[in-house]
Amino acid sequence: MESKVSEGGLNVTLTIRLLMHGKEVGSIIGKKGETVKKMREESGARINISEGNCPERIVTITGPTDAIFKAFAMIAYKFEEDITNSMSNSTATSKPPVTLRLVVPASQCGSLIGKGGSKIKEIRESTGAQVQVAGDMLPNSTERAVTISGTPDAIIQCVKQICVVMLESPPKGATIPYRPKPASTPVIFAGGQAYTIQGQYAIPHPDQLTKLHQLAMQQTPFTPLGQTTPAFPGLDASPPASTHELTIPNDLIGCIIGRQGTKINEIRQMSGAQIKIASATEGSSERQITITGTPANISLAQYLINARLTSEVTGMGAL
Repeated sequence: MESKVSEGGLNVTLTIRLLMHGKEVGSIIGKKGETVKKMREESGARINISEGNCPERIVTITGPTDAIFKAFAMIAYKFEEDITNSMSNSTATSKPPVTLRLVVPASQCGSLIGKGGSKIKEIRESTGAQVQVAGDMLPNSTERAVTISGTPDAIIQCVKQICVVMLESPPKGATIPYRPKPASTPVIFAGGQAYTIQGQYAIPHPDQLTKLHQLAMQQTPFTPLGQTTPAFPGLDASPPASTHELTIPNDLIGCIIGRQGTKINEIRQMSGAQIKIASATEGSSERQITITGTPANISLAQYLINARLTSEVTGMGAL
């Protein structure tokens, strides 16, 4: 935040970041981008919306303070209009407040709360808006969400006071900005290749998932020691149990086992298969998984293990 305070008062260039859901962003952008274009022109503020097919998006508003307040007013009134429109089709009698979420560097949240909560209490009382500062930082960042709700006028007053606090107490140290994660897309495996579904199309997925899938598919049927075949096959009416083996890299085995074995137990219950994970052998970077059951049990267990691996790889941001 650049502070260019002039003698005439609060005339500075500020950057305020807002966290919005897809639906809210759609409302701000408007048909063919008309709403956001109008907001930019009328407020004089720069309004940027982060890219992506994320469930959440960051809306950045930059400009002199008066331009920022105008932009905020337009956003707050637009949200109120959306609430009014949605209520005309519902039976609800009480009107929900307008809610905005600011993203603020954690190092400035202390000043915003004040000693013993005095500052935030003062802002709530003088503006009539509800203000909540999240206790935890947003994932992979040093920023927190500050939720403001109330009437559009209360929100505008509240944002003005928050801006003053942020100008008086600049962020300390480097700020790692919050970047929303893309929505996870379903992954399907076909013919040894991984695909993600985007819209109506299956798009070949990066190599990493395909390799994992091929790894999981390299099983060799075998009869483990101690498993004897029935002496009288005719007496065994259920489909014969067979056994498959998978080899999984050591660093991914944890996501299949889960905390205190919760995930592996879940996979056992859902698939109906017996699943044994071999102990780690020294010098080997892989672990053997043995799946025993009917062919249907085995394929379901394989599918569930693949699903765990997929979510782990995409969740780690390795792609």
